[in-house]
Amino acid sequence: MRAAALAAALLQLAASGARAAPAPQVFAPGIISGPEHDTAPAFTPDGRTVYFSRSDGDASTILVSRRTQAGWSMPAVAPFSGEWRDMEPVMAPDGRYLVFVSNRPPQPGAAPLDGFFNAKHLPGRGGNLWRVDWSAAGWSEPQHLPQTVNGDASTFAPALAADGTLFFMHPAADRGRFHLFYAARVRGEYQAPQPLPFSADTVTDVDPAVAPDQSFMVFASSRAPARELELFIVFRRHGEWQTPQHLDGGIAAPGSNAEARLGPDGRTLYFSSERLAADAPPGADWNNGKYNIWRVSLAPWLRASGH
Repeated sequence: MRAAALAAALLQLAASGARAAPAPQVFAPGIISGPEHDTAPAFTPDGRTVYFSRSDGDASTILVSRRTQAGWSMPAVAPFSGEWRDMEPVMAPDGRYLVFVSNRPPQPGAAPLDGFFNAKHLPGRGGNLWRVDWSAAGWSEPQHLPQTVNGDASTFAPALAADGTLFFMHPAADRGRFHLFYAARVRGEYQAPQPLPFSADTVTDVDPAVAPDQSFMVFASSRAPARELELFIVFRRHGEWQTPQHLDGGIAAPGSNAEARLGPDGRTLYFSSERLAADAPPGADWNNGKYNIWRVSLAPWLRASGH
């Protein structure tokens, strides 16, 4: 009974905290949040550089922007992107490497990866996970992660914990829904992927963003009370994932809300949404119903859960 009472109290606190949450704001409108679909910001640990995806139809590229005294610079193509359909970069918490999704073939000269998800065969729209390492010379050449984690040609949405554990999504057996998985990294080797226990068979769960210490995760889901894809937060206590909580309090909005990422402070949530910005200047070309990147503080939910 104590556990049940504690869980109920935490849910009540989370709900009251959510109601007091600040409204989400568009991130760098007109520069990083532009007129195309912009998603998945991956920040360096100092917060001064961000890599993100920009897509238009079948094309998707990873761009980079740097913060200056005048604000964020106009994005440029990242040195490891620009040829293939690249997306969803995620930075290791220590900034030493970055993982991203690409349809590039694992073997040179082969065809781009085909996707098979949402019960459809999608030529050229598959994805595997690739890694680039940072050094004084810049980014390394992309390396294809092992088949242990790339066993499906529709593997997307990587997330990284401080201990190297890799989170990602790929389709369920019926190919109609995505589920979330994780692969622990032991002595430099990825272990066999395991499903996250809260990622249920009857819903779609996508786009995990995990705290470096794995104390909580934000992800998008079609589970109730979501109308389309909406954001949820789930906490981990004593090594066990708890019941996901809907992130309402102004974060939920009509349309799709997905591609969660955490900022370098571990408390700012970045996500992509089709919502329109009520305070946008008239005629702003970026305020067009495509994905913009939004940000909001998670402090109310973290405080309510004891973080």
